[in-house]
Amino acid sequence: MPTNESPASDDLRHARTFLFVPGHRPERFAKAAAAGADVVVVDLEDAVAPAQKAEARENARAWLAEGHRAVVRLNAPGTSWYEADLAAVGPHAAGVLVPKAEDPATLAAVAAALPAGSGVVPLLETAAGIANAIALCACPSVVRPAFGSVDLAAQLGVDHRSHEALRYARSTVVLAAAVAGRGAPVDGVTTALANEGALTTDLDHAVLLGFTGKLCIHPRQVEPSNRRFSPTDREVEWARGVLAADRDGSVAVYDGQMIDRPVVRRAQAILARR
Repeated sequence: MPTNESPASDDLRHARTFLFVPGHRPERFAKAAAAGADVVVVDLEDAVAPAQKAEARENARAWLAEGHRAVVRLNAPGTSWYEADLAAVGPHAAGVLVPKAEDPATLAAVAAALPAGSGVVPLLETAAGIANAIALCACPSVVRPAFGSVDLAAQLGVDHRSHEALRYARSTVVLAAAVAGRGAPVDGVTTALANEGALTTDLDHAVLLGFTGKLCIHPRQVEPSNRRFSPTDREVEWARGVLAADRDGSVAVYDGQMIDRPVVRRAQAILARR
């Protein structure tokens, strides 16, 4: 299936960290941009009270219009704010995060409102979104999906901190992205801000399942997440060795391991994440 290969969407495809900053707090925008995250997400949805939605929208529009680069999380399709959000920030954003994504037609409409090269990241955080994950990821505008653990857990009546309760849903998103030929997905937030162990455990679980990025809600989560989603020196050395052994495309051996096409693709993917 086709992928969006513009420089902007390519950045989104490989981003390790997406740091949220509330749209009604413009004094924090520059601090978020300097926090080391691969992507800043100006949030118009969950972080903003209804009475502040219009103010947050204008803050985001003005900051982007000045030339700053960010993704914007819109309010969900079907809300009274969604269309105004898209009209205001769509022409300026490097991409948009679409919450409660469930309908491919909605993602197509979002893409039509964005400038060429901007990407769409659907946030799969409802039962319907998980059930429609392949169709949503297959939309031409989609760069990669993100997983919304907190909202989905609330709908299912389970603890959003439970890896076991959400393992099937997470794996479904990973498989859907692969089926559609999109970038590997971005994992949901870790709400325990003062518990570094919880973040580490969440990151290890995400990597285990095939996620390559993290939604962050505090700057202190950025550096550990960037580090965990980057290949280690040992992985880089192994990948380079595999590619060096694969001189003519035939089956080879490196470090006692048979090297064939799937192993070569894994090595290439590791080096692409550097």
